[in-house]
Amino acid sequence: MPLPFLTADGVSDADDDGDEVLAHADHDRWRRPYRPGPWRVAISAVLLLLSAFMLLATMIVAFAGSGWGGAGACLAAALAVLASALQMLRVGVWVSRTGLRRVGFFVTRTIAWNEVTEIRTVQQPVRWLGLPRTVQGQALTVSARGVAEPPVLLTDHNADFLSRAEAFDRAADTVEAWAEEYRPVPA
Repeated sequence: MPLPFLTADGVSDADDDGDEVLAHADHDRWRRPYRPGPWRVAISAVLLLLSAFMLLATMIVAFAGSGWGGAGACLAAALAVLASALQMLRVGVWVSRTGLRRVGFFVTRTIAWNEVTEIRTVQQPVRWLGLPRTVQGQALTVSARGVAEPPVLLTDHNADFLSRAEAFDRAADTVEAWAEEYRPVPA
């Protein structure tokens, strides 16, 4: 017995006839080909909770009348933690028709599909949750023209795929499929 559910738009999924263009069908928009992992979401949630307490502390300092300098410092620190939580959610690999984008915490690098020569999954030492400790694992690397060492896009031990090997395989296959679809065929 199928149970129809309402979406956020208030449209029932029971009367889906498949003629509509889905939001993920727009290949011109940058999007992540996988969902953020539980570690990434948990770290961001803790940072958001911390920023809420810091904003409460800002309000207490401001209303206590102990000076605007302390309240301003608390507000700046809370906004920095809030921005860190939001940036933590953005970190990862994003794809579109134009290329491949690796969003890091501080640096974002975009590689056009015509610069990509090879994307492959390799066994190598990878960083565990981005910490200095390395373990043996899988990494999705991209070789591009003009880049000496292929950068690592995804690993099976990062915050998105730790203890989720199937999700890593699906994400790696999806990125490789995007590369096959949009990378020009060498002549």
